[in-house]
Amino acid sequence: MTTKKKAYLAWLSICIIWGTTYLVIRIGVLEMPPFLFSGMRWLLVGPLILLFLKLRGIPLPSKKDLLPIATIGILLIGLGNGLITFAEKWIPSGLTALLITTVPMLIVLIETLILKKVAFNKTILFGVLIGFGGILLIFGHNFTLLLDTEYLFGIIAIYVGVTAWAIGTVYSKHRKIDVNPFASAATQMTIGGTFQIIVGFSIGEAEHFAFTQNGVLALIYLAIFGSLIAYGSYIYAIEHLPISFVTTYAYVNPIIALFAGWLVLDEILSIEIILAAVIILFGVGLINRGNRKNSM
Repeated sequence: MTTKKKAYLAWLSICIIWGTTYLVIRIGVLEMPPFLFSGMRWLLVGPLILLFLKLRGIPLPSKKDLLPIATIGILLIGLGNGLITFAEKWIPSGLTALLITTVPMLIVLIETLILKKVAFNKTILFGVLIGFGGILLIFGHNFTLLLDTEYLFGIIAIYVGVTAWAIGTVYSKHRKIDVNPFASAATQMTIGGTFQIIVGFSIGEAEHFAFTQNGVLALIYLAIFGSLIAYGSYIYAIEHLPISFVTTYAYVNPIIALFAGWLVLDEILSIEIILAAVIILFGVGLINRGNRKNSM
């Protein structure tokens, strides 16, 4: 098999695995406390990768690199992934995946309106407006659900997490770190996972913690497939394929997540949600197109 074919298979694995992780997270947090559950996922993988790299003689991050790496790890994994996992106690997995596709909108707003790093062109503006139109369609159809305290709490947690992820992404883009990417990622996993464990203990999750069959299986799947295999596939794919193609996984993930949630957990898959998904993804596509125009 050629390198290019392997790269395409790696991209396909990203689409499938990361598309199913929302379902698996939902299964896990229905039986185990979310922050402890998520923290263990990352701590099962991060330290093992660091040990492997150390044995291979690959340099690990120096002391001066730890602060920016820790900042990225806490924003992306600790808060971003942690709050999204927390939100799935109340929010369906497919809807969660769909709402997370709005990350590019927040990133472009931060870079254009706050940091002034990117020119705000008409294509980006239309993309942002269309994307938010899709979000309004979701909440307009489910307006009464927003009156439910737990549902509203879950939505707030998602968007605080999405905001943290967007800030972390922008920070990592503009704060260049001269460290092996696997070493940086494994350090982020370890620090972010530790942060989640600390949060879990501080809010009393230990009192409700218990290993269950579904919870353990979900934890193993997320650690091995979601963190180790999918991330490795992502690194391999971006090395051998155009990054503009590789990032199209973000369009496939919510479709798989919506279908998987409907198929396994009988989550609602209405015409309004499907239409909202098309609108949001179209808006994200316009934003990416506008960004490519700026880079020409």
